[in-house]
Amino acid sequence: MVFDTYYLILVVPTIILSLWAQMMVKSTFEKYSKVPCSRKITGQDAAALLMRANNINDVKIEPVDGSLTDHYAPASKTLRLSQPVYGASSIAAVGVAAHEAGHAIQHAVSWGPLVMRSTLVPVANVGSSFGPWVAIAGFFFSFPLLINIGIILFAAAVFFYVVTLPVEFNASNRAIAILRDNRVLSEEELKGVKKVLTAAALTYVASALTAIMSLLRLILLSRRRR
Repeated sequence: MVFDTYYLILVVPTIILSLWAQMMVKSTFEKYSKVPCSRKITGQDAAALLMRANNINDVKIEPVDGSLTDHYAPASKTLRLSQPVYGASSIAAVGVAAHEAGHAIQHAVSWGPLVMRSTLVPVANVGSSFGPWVAIAGFFFSFPLLINIGIILFAAAVFFYVVTLPVEFNASNRAIAILRDNRVLSEEELKGVKKVLTAAALTYVASALTAIMSLLRLILLSRRRR
């Protein structure tokens, strides 16, 4: 009963927030995908422009299947843009492409939070996959050490989610600044870009909150068992 109460009070609201954020990013992207930018620049063009503006010549830009599957792969220095972004000349396409290029710029300058997040990836994967289950096993078998190990593992994953926030915000800020400085978009068009990127940022905020509340739930349960 306590288990369900903590879940309902702490975790369920953040899950609802996450669902709302996902709907927001999808609807905002679809809205601004229908708004062409005045210079007719495509997502691929925008990403290439940001690369040139930062003297980055070793990043490949290529299309990838799907929608909202855009990402930067630091290991191969490849910026992959989804089909609605790569060849499209919409406000949404330029904004998303510029944001992902912002990650490539972070990687090129070895920006601290990005380096930290990359370092945390293996630990975060283990923590998110096994931490909660190890803690639950500890509760089931009344084994406090196992509970603590699970909480520590999951805490590493939560830290990864938290570090992700400044990385995403900074990538968007870099993108908007370069688009403005190079007069790629008008101020009115940049307002649309900001709305698209803000909606996307909400998904990361919601994910971080869900992780934090889930960790708090495990901690409260462990304290209750003492």
